[in-house]
Amino acid sequence: MAAFQSPLSFALAIALLCASSFGCIYARKVGFTVDLIHRDSPLSPFYNSEETDLQRINNALRRSISRVHHFDPIAAASVSPKAAESEVTSNGGEYLMSLSLGTPPFKIMGIADTGSDLIWTQCKPCERCYKQVDPLFDPKSSKTYRDFSCDARHCSLLDQSTCSGNICHYQYSYGDRSYTMGNVASDTITLDSTTGSPVSFPKTVIGCGHENDGTFSDKGSGIVGLGAGPLSLISQMGSSVGGKFSYCLVPLSSRAGNSSKLNFGSNAVVSGPGVQSTPLVSSETMSTFYFLTLEAMSVGNERIKFGDSSLGTGEGNIIIDSGTTLTIVPDDFFSNLSTAVGNQVEGRRAEDPSGFLSVCYSATSDLKVPAITAHFTGADVKLKPINTFVQVSDDVVCLAFASTTSGISIYGNVAQMNFLVEYNIQGKSLSFKPTDCTKK
Repeated sequence: MAAFQSPLSFALAIALLCASSFGCIYARKVGFTVDLIHRDSPLSPFYNSEETDLQRINNALRRSISRVHHFDPIAAASVSPKAAESEVTSNGGEYLMSLSLGTPPFKIMGIADTGSDLIWTQCKPCERCYKQVDPLFDPKSSKTYRDFSCDARHCSLLDQSTCSGNICHYQYSYGDRSYTMGNVASDTITLDSTTGSPVSFPKTVIGCGHENDGTFSDKGSGIVGLGAGPLSLISQMGSSVGGKFSYCLVPLSSRAGNSSKLNFGSNAVVSGPGVQSTPLVSSETMSTFYFLTLEAMSVGNERIKFGDSSLGTGEGNIIIDSGTTLTIVPDDFFSNLSTAVGNQVEGRRAEDPSGFLSVCYSATSDLKVPAITAHFTGADVKLKPINTFVQVSDDVVCLAFASTTSGISIYGNVAQMNFLVEYNIQGKSLSFKPTDCTKK
């Protein structure tokens, strides 16, 4: 039983916490919103003006397979078809967010990643680093930068921390064997809200990378971890945002003229008619990831049971991830889903020109596809055609699912488009609300 604390002693405890952590600075549950920039947006450093929209979509589909490496390197090899031909990129997330480090603020553009925790960027001096187009962050230029000592609590939160000269060092690797190494440090992070008023979070734990290599793109500046672990941005914001964030992802066809939104705190709350909520399931061995329990999917009136949990608990059988385009499901479930879709589609079968997706149809005006519903525990999420089919060429559309023989399943971002999706970390729930994200 917890001991009773008087209001005075509680206030003193809060004051002491505020002295060592930034969370209390916004203890009144601040709410704000930032832009999520799709990597194929003209605002993105990854944007290639010479690519067509269809080429961009096909590249995103291939990155879905690469993305499985992020969660399990063994699983990635078992995703079909043509997994061996896909590009493997450790920073293959689909969305970026702009933020600033230090005092004075130094702007970087990082991958917004719900599949990892650490917030890191390349730092000077950086003799063994991948080439980066933008200037590197110089910790010596920041008045608020601090390295952590080896006995600091934050040092022990990293599984692969080491010590040298009483400075805590980290090692963080990805499934494709890319890695980042450097100092565990703290500094002020500043986010540009959509209202024009920056929101600052002092003493945020970051990785200052002095040795980084692998398949990182030279156009990226690092990764902003939005996972469930203790060092992610959302976890470090803590009470200041009430453990809540949400996003609204615009459809593929609307990317050019609209940016998606990432909301924090009171701005993140999803409520009103149409809200469907399901428990967030935590894993001791994979604490970074957001697991949901998908009981089944319905194609029209045909209900197809989903597989058992990869956690071995009967719960938490699929990871929800904003950085994966396709929805990745077990091979046997994919086979049953494909059969059910094929039995109900009114249209002519076709081939994906790239040979990547296997359930495809001619994109004619008379094509009719069935309604598909995702049955999570306590939540029946009714998907629209933009969530279940994707156009891969001028005259072909395909089912936006891929199969895997591993135990890793991923609920991808196509299935989440035009939904307001709220992560309530403290309440351990995830909510969906059908929304026109182009108007958010």
